[in-house]
Order: sequence, then C-alpha cells, then structure tokens
Amino acid sequence: MIALGLGVLVLVGLWWLGRHASTASPSVLARLIRQGGGWLALAAAALLFLRGRFDMATAVGLGGAWLLGWRQMPPLPFGLGGLGPQRASATSRVRSAMLEMELDHASGAMRGTVLAGSLAGQALDGLALPRLTALLSECRATDPDGARLLEAYLDRRFAGWRVDAEAHGDPRPRGAAQPGAMTEEEAYQILGLERGAPLEEVRRAHRTLMKRLHPDQGGSDYLAARVNAAKDFLLNRHR
Repeated sequence: MIALGLGVLVLVGLWWLGRHASTASPSVLARLIRQGGGWLALAAAALLFLRGRFDMATAVGLGGAWLLGWRQMPPLPFGLGGLGPQRASATSRVRSAMLEMELDHASGAMRGTVLAGSLAGQALDGLALPRLTALLSECRATDPDGARLLEAYLDRRFAGWRVDAEAHGDPRPRGAAQPGAMTEEEAYQILGLERGAPLEEVRRAHRTLMKRLHPDQGGSDYLAARVNAAKDFLLNRHR
C-alpha cells in the first residue's frame, strides 16, 4: 500500500508539472523540481525505514533534505551533519539596456555582464579600469540607467576611481537617480525574490538591501531608488 501511494504521488506530481511547465519561469520551475524531488526522496526514505533498511533510508533522507534546502542540521551520529531549514543566499538583479548587474545579499558583492555595445557578452569582473571607464562613457551616451549601475560597480571595485576618470572623462554632470517604470517580474528580481513571495519576505529583503546600499558600504542612490520602487510596487499590488 505504501508503494502504491508513493506511485500515485509521483504520477500526480508529473501531471501537475506538465501542466505548469510551459507557463512557469525557469527559476520557479527549478525550485518546484527540487522541492518535488526532495519530498519524493523523503517519502522513499520513510518506506525504506519501515522495511528495515535503515542505512539506505538515512542516505536517501539526507539527499531529500538537501534538495529541500535543509542545510543546518543538529548533530547526527558519525558526523553526518544536521537537519534544519536554511535560506539560500538571495541575489538581486537589475537590468538596463546595456548592462545586467547582480548584488549578493549576504556578501554585498556586485558583478555584472555587458548586454550590448562593443563589449557585449563580457563580464565586468574581467575588464580593467580603462575599459570600464570607456564603457561608462558609452553608457552615458546611450544608456543613463546603465551608467548609474556601472558607477555603483566601480565605486565598490575601484575606490577613488572618480579622481582620474572624472577629470579626463566625460564632463557631463550625472542626473539624480530617477527610477523608471518596472514590471512585477523586475520588482521580484531587484529584491532577489521569487514570484509570489509573501509580504514579510518583501519587507525583509528590502531591509537587507538598504543596509547593503548604505554609503559606508559603497552604496548607490540609483540602486537604493530601484530597491525602494520595487518594494513599493509589490506592497501596493497587495493592498
């Protein structure tokens, strides 16, 4: 009976996944696959335990716990680790016409990729300062939002870069940070959340990011404005 019930659960899960695979985003689909595999592994571990296969039940159960994101575990025999939920480190993603920038919530590290222009496809971390300042001039001419993102990246990677770059570069003044319109998907990406995240997670992600964007942390007025706009957008949609 247990095996039959497990088989029914697998079939129902496959049917549901087939129905929603075409409409779900890749990140949501990957999360659902991980969660489904994790619960299936735990169910298989329970079945093995009831049949007396304690060694295999432990191994399969730990694999299921790993898929479900249970990283912090209380001590188990033989140094196997512990069991308890842990949230994976979230990453915010902000995109402009020429750049896509990521901010890691845990470390505050920024990294980015050039989407268009003469350096399209290249990672910012692989570019030296002269090429980055040339890219900044290109962004200022065609992509003001990208220019503000790149300035924030340069502030974190090259402290004091403005002294030389601004003295010999584009003399045009930078405008105030004015976040433009955004979609619901962009708002979730900026806060590093999956679609449908509860309001408390929206508020928590906003608080975490605003701490990372403090001037003492190499903060950016433009990024802070985008984070505030993302929070307001999602909170307003639930009123």
